Amino acid sequence: MRFEWDQLIRYGPELLQAFGVTIVISAISLIIGIVLGMIACLGKLSGQGGAYRLSIAFIDFFRTIPEVVLIFWVYSCLPLLLSVRISSEACGVIALSLFSGAYLAEIFRAGVLAVPRGQVDAAHALAIPRLHIWRKIIIPPAIRRMMPAFVNFLTELLKATSLLSAIAVAEMAYVASILGAKTLSYFEFLSAIAVLYFILIFPFSVWARRSEKKLLQRTGH
Repeated sequence: MRFEWDQLIRYGPELLQAFGVTIVISAISLIIGIVLGMIACLGKLSGQGGAYRLSIAFIDFFRTIPEVVLIFWVYSCLPLLLSVRISSEACGVIALSLFSGAYLAEIFRAGVLAVPRGQVDAAHALAIPRLHIWRKIIIPPAIRRMMPAFVNFLTELLKATSLLSAIAVAEMAYVASILGAKTLSYFEFLSAIAVLYFILIFPFSVWARRSEKKLLQRTGH
């Protein structure tokens, strides 16, 4: 079997455009997911009340549903419920944002709970304003502790974008499949997107490992 380099050269711009779509959808979903995750995290940390119960329901529900089922549900059912037309790209962003929010909420909560309780209690005893406690005492060490898990989740989110090919979002997996069917060069195009995914995700994986190693050294474990 001969590798058809000419097909990759000819359709390379389409693959690169799909690469850009993957990055954009991942970035938008991550930003929205961070916001949802922070809200759900604060609700769960409250420990009681309506916000706590809603946060628990949100996290448990969207962490339990398989991503592909959530994607199909948003794509097939949400437009019917809202009686509006929603593009496949928007459906993909909505689904991945909900998925991200539920997982990030737990990552954020774990980071906050990892902050030594004694420091927080001491700040309260000194009558330091709550906002200042969060900004100076809780958030900085929490970010350092949650960073390895956050970066690992980012790699999972990038890989999850390939599931959007099922609803015809023009990301890398979908475009590679279409070009493969068009030219019968499946090996070339699928190999190409595998390399692109590696180039995109591997640096984050290395960063996550190094961050985790530094965290273990800092905490003495």
